[in-house]
Amino acid sequence: MIVALKANVSKERKHQLIEWLESMGLTVHVSEGMYQTVLGLVGDTNKVDMDLVASLDIVDTVKRVSEPFKCCNRKFHPEDTVVEIGDVKIGSGHFCMIAGPCSVESEEQIVGIAKAVKASGANMLRGGAFKPRTSPYDFQGLKATGLELLKIARRETGLPIVTEIMSVTDLPLFDDVDVLQVGARNMQNFDLLQELGRLHKPILLKRGLANTLKELLMSAEYIMANGNEQIILCERGIRTFDDYTRNTLDLAAVPMLHELTHLPVIVDPSHATGIARLVPPMALAAAAGGADGLIIEVHNDPLHALCDGAQSLRPEEYDVLAGRIRAVREAVR
Repeated sequence: MIVALKANVSKERKHQLIEWLESMGLTVHVSEGMYQTVLGLVGDTNKVDMDLVASLDIVDTVKRVSEPFKCCNRKFHPEDTVVEIGDVKIGSGHFCMIAGPCSVESEEQIVGIAKAVKASGANMLRGGAFKPRTSPYDFQGLKATGLELLKIARRETGLPIVTEIMSVTDLPLFDDVDVLQVGARNMQNFDLLQELGRLHKPILLKRGLANTLKELLMSAEYIMANGNEQIILCERGIRTFDDYTRNTLDLAAVPMLHELTHLPVIVDPSHATGIARLVPPMALAAAAGGADGLIIEVHNDPLHALCDGAQSLRPEEYDVLAGRIRAVREAVR
């Protein structure tokens, strides 16, 4: 249920209404807009007398929300959420470039790539330390050692680090990680999502291989319902009948998600296509389509990469693409 208050309601009257609603066992999410305050009621709202609430002199409108996702619903929170990681902002016009290798392989590799992508304008460094792979015989990542190498790269460049967490048991290792990524295969790992909801740390949530937008938002809801509202959604392609690309990039998901939710939405053209030469056109399309950022794989030696070399750009290719992305964003602004 959504309760929109009239303009210029005093803090005291607003607080009294919130306390009364909370006394019914409801959780009240407050969204303070420039001209209006919106109260999002989560819980068993059947016990709330809509007519009684609507009759209050400080209330403008009362509506029931039919969608199962509440906390991340734009109706509950009309203003865009801006996720902040240090000096980096994502959402509501703040565009973020995240770049780096699929997996951390060595100190020289990750530090070198970090310096290169930062020089090209990247805001954050991505790199996998724990790698979920389809085959148990493929490189699984350097794990804890990889996390330490990412921290060295952060120290050398100042770039916040983004890396994937696969298990609740690994959480203590991620205390000093800036953004925790939930990969496509873990999008519906609800135990993990609930634990991440208890953190005060940004979460990058990727859409699953064959999941709907509603399912993606319900996964975000698991995190938000447990108290963490710092979520970045990521469209990374879904599995279809096409066999020319690794996945099918659903660019329509970007404007659709912006209608449905206040959370920022970024795009991963690397995993979506699986082919390096297709990454630039899809990255440009995502930027033109209103994405709040891009996460792109960059490797100094793709031919010898231990993971996903075929979809990785070289640093010099990323530099050219970053310039073109800036031009596209300027053109559509």
